[in-house]
Amino acid sequence: MRRRSILSAALALPALRPARAQEGTPLTVFAAASLQDALRALEPAWRAAAPGNTGLRLSFAASSALARQIEQGAPAELFMSADEAWMDYLAQRALILPETRVSPLGNALVLVAPAGAAPGPVALGRETDLAALLGPQGRLATGDPAHVPAGRYARAALEWMGQWRALAPRLARADNVRSALLLVERGEAPLGIVYRTDAQASAGVRVIGTFPPESHPPVTYPFALTRRAGGHAQALALLAFLSGPGAAESWRRFGFSLAAP
Repeated sequence: MRRRSILSAALALPALRPARAQEGTPLTVFAAASLQDALRALEPAWRAAAPGNTGLRLSFAASSALARQIEQGAPAELFMSADEAWMDYLAQRALILPETRVSPLGNALVLVAPAGAAPGPVALGRETDLAALLGPQGRLATGDPAHVPAGRYARAALEWMGQWRALAPRLARADNVRSALLLVERGEAPLGIVYRTDAQASAGVRVIGTFPPESHPPVTYPFALTRRAGGHAQALALLAFLSGPGAAESWRRFGFSLAAP
């Protein structure tokens, strides 16, 4: 019901916000790196969903980098963030259409190790000694907590465990969560903190533990049309498709959880 009401409200916007993107041209989607596999798989389904659906130009990076590109005038019609903070950043600058904002997806935060050298399962809690698991020289790969959502969640989890001060100097800070995953895949870091969906997509790592939900803020993915999209009918239809039942099974298959309708 909420998704339908968002779309209905947005369809009333053209008189107030003239569309600046041309109908019939491919839509540009800026999406968090952790969404790339699922979103690429969904593009054919989107194009098949209705005659005339346009193609997509997909750009993936850390949510922070994408939000700043939109702020600098990058021509995106849809922004799909890996946390609420970077969507808030654009909302505060009036760069999204707030009536279209919805958070349809969730994820989990996990601890991964290289598949060929992974230790046994770890029950992650306040008593877990991550420094001991890393060894004397090992580094912990994750997104840079200064700006990457996965790194922010990782910092929150480490603070909850009481281990942030000890482990902050030992972080391998990546530009996005997929880069952090790659460090573990290559064996350049013995452990990494990434999303469940990223670990699921990689044969090179194994999940050895899942952080308790209470250890960090909920991992949610807000979507919204940018101000540039205005009342673009295809952009509105794309948002409805990606946040609606037509895409739900694909999101689940890639490991995402779905918010209540």
